[in-house]
Amino acid sequence: MTTLSLSSLPLPLYRRGKVREVYQVDGDRLLLVASDRVSAFDVVMRESVPRKGAVLTQISAFWFQRLAHLVPHHMLTADADRIVAEVPAVAGFEDQLAGRAMLVRRTTPIAFECVIRGYLTGSAWAEYRDHGTLAGEHMPVGLIEASPLPTPMFSPATKAESGHDENVPYSRVADALGAELTARLRDISLALYQAGQHHAARCGLIVADTKFEFGLEADGTLLLIDEVLTPDSSRFWPADQYQAGRTQPSFDKQPLRDYLTGVRAAGGWNGDPPPPPLPAEVVAATSARYLDVFRRLTGRSLEIG
Repeated sequence: MTTLSLSSLPLPLYRRGKVREVYQVDGDRLLLVASDRVSAFDVVMRESVPRKGAVLTQISAFWFQRLAHLVPHHMLTADADRIVAEVPAVAGFEDQLAGRAMLVRRTTPIAFECVIRGYLTGSAWAEYRDHGTLAGEHMPVGLIEASPLPTPMFSPATKAESGHDENVPYSRVADALGAELTARLRDISLALYQAGQHHAARCGLIVADTKFEFGLEADGTLLLIDEVLTPDSSRFWPADQYQAGRTQPSFDKQPLRDYLTGVRAAGGWNGDPPPPPLPAEVVAATSARYLDVFRRLTGRSLEIG
C-alpha cells in the first residue's frame, strides 16, 4: 500500500512538524497535509504507517462538522476536489492530497494546549502517584491508575516544539491570556470533551483524555484548530476492556510503543535518533489500530488515503 512520508507541493512551506506540512495559500488560508510519518517517544520513525495521515485528517473533519454548534472551527474543506478548485496551483498533486489535506482559515494560535482529562493516566498519573497533584493542583486522595476523575479536568499545557509538553497551572494561563479568555477556553474545551465522550461511548470507546488547540482570527473570533479527537491527540480505550488500576489498551500507536519498549529493555535502543527499524507486522498492526478507531467513530470504512 502506498504511503506518503513527505509531501511536496508548489506552495510556500509555512511550517513542517513531526507528521504534517503546512503550506501558505495566501494571507488568509493555509493548507495542512498529514503525512504517514509516525513518531514515538519524541522520535520520528523511518517507516511510515499506511493511511495514518488520512485517518487523522478525516477524523478531524468529522469532529469539526459534528461539534460546530459548540465553537466555530478553521476547516474550509477536506475534500481534495474542492481543494484543487480553490487552490489551482496544487492541480496534478491529487495523490498527495486525497484524504490527507485540509484547507483552513489562518489564525494566530493560542500558545497553550487545552488538555481535558477524564481519567488519571499518562503523565497525570505519574505526577499524582509521586506528589498527589496534577499540574501542581492538589487532587483527591485514594485514586489509582486509570481512575475516572470526579469531574473532567481542564489541565492546560505549554506547546513544545521538541520534547514533551509541560502541564501548567490554570493561573499561569490566566496570567498570560487574561481571565476572560482562559475561562472561555476551559468552558469550551470541557463542552467539546463531554460531547466527544458521549459520542465515543455509543461507539464502545472511552476518551480518557484529549487536547484541543485554538486560534484567534484578526477580528478576535476564537476558532477550534489543528486536529480534534484523533488517536494522536487523544487516548481512546475500548470500553469493554476497561479496568481501573492498570494501563489500558488503546487505539493509537500502542503496538509501536510496545515494540520499542521491548527493544529498549533489551538494550537495543537508547531512545535517541536514529530509531531501530520496525518489523512489517508492527507497522501493519499500528495502521490497523488507526483504521479501527476511524471506523468505530464515523461508522464507515476509510475509502481514501
